[in-house]
Amino acid sequence: MTNFRNQVKNYFKSLQSEICKKLSQTDSKSKFSRDKWKKQQGGGGITRVMLNGNVIEKGGVNFSAVSGKLPERIAKDFNVPQINYFATGISIVIHPFHPFVPIIHANLRYFELENGSSWFGGGMDLTPVYINVTEVKNFHLGLKKICDTFNKKFYPEFKRSADRYFFIPHRKEKRGAGGIFFDKLGSKHAGSAQEFYPFIKGIGNYFLPAYLPLISANRYKKFNEKHKEFQLFRRGRYVEFNLVYDLGTKFGLETAGRAESILMSLPPLVKWTYDFIPEKDSEEERTMKFLRKK
Repeated sequence: MTNFRNQVKNYFKSLQSEICKKLSQTDSKSKFSRDKWKKQQGGGGITRVMLNGNVIEKGGVNFSAVSGKLPERIAKDFNVPQINYFATGISIVIHPFHPFVPIIHANLRYFELENGSSWFGGGMDLTPVYINVTEVKNFHLGLKKICDTFNKKFYPEFKRSADRYFFIPHRKEKRGAGGIFFDKLGSKHAGSAQEFYPFIKGIGNYFLPAYLPLISANRYKKFNEKHKEFQLFRRGRYVEFNLVYDLGTKFGLETAGRAESILMSLPPLVKWTYDFIPEKDSEEERTMKFLRKK
């Protein structure tokens, strides 16, 4: 498995470089910092963060390749002893300055256990402050096209998983416009992890074609203070999900991961408005109705 492990690790590392390069060119003001770190148990990663750009207020593109012994609780969840593991992945969260440019998140990871089992997990989803139905449809169509290339059952299954996963139960709201979410490709699904590698690369390579047009279409639109206030409110929902429900955040913290890298997914500014009720027939009301659809 070592050769395949290195192949996946190198792909994630090169994808990080390509995404940072293209987003820096698009932003044209700020660039991604580079913070290399090591994990005490084994391995490490590269955290790359952009702050206060023309488009990106805060963006993170993280690469990691770590190893060690499974913590007791996670070993119990996996139904295995506390054996050694290896994990590598890329995690991307972009928080734009402009309220009409959506937040985007993508995560791809490869996991390998000492007992020989291995699998891929991850996904990609869009969290607009204001729902643009056409943009949402196009984003999903791109994901569906990639999924259909490999298996026509993938998109409906993975979309349902995303709809279930990116949901805030205590608010009874979707986090955003959804996307796809999957886990245990190579374990739960038939086939080895190696067979799913081209699919993983297809999703990873879709990130820039999916997101750069959304930046171009929205970055110069006019907005006002009301739009910014709603953006801060919607970011609050993002924070609630990530800190309370996100499995990646929990896994990273419970495996003694680097807190700064794990929590880079949080926006720089956020607001919680008590008992927020949008104005009737407003853009804000239409978005909240979309998020509360059954």
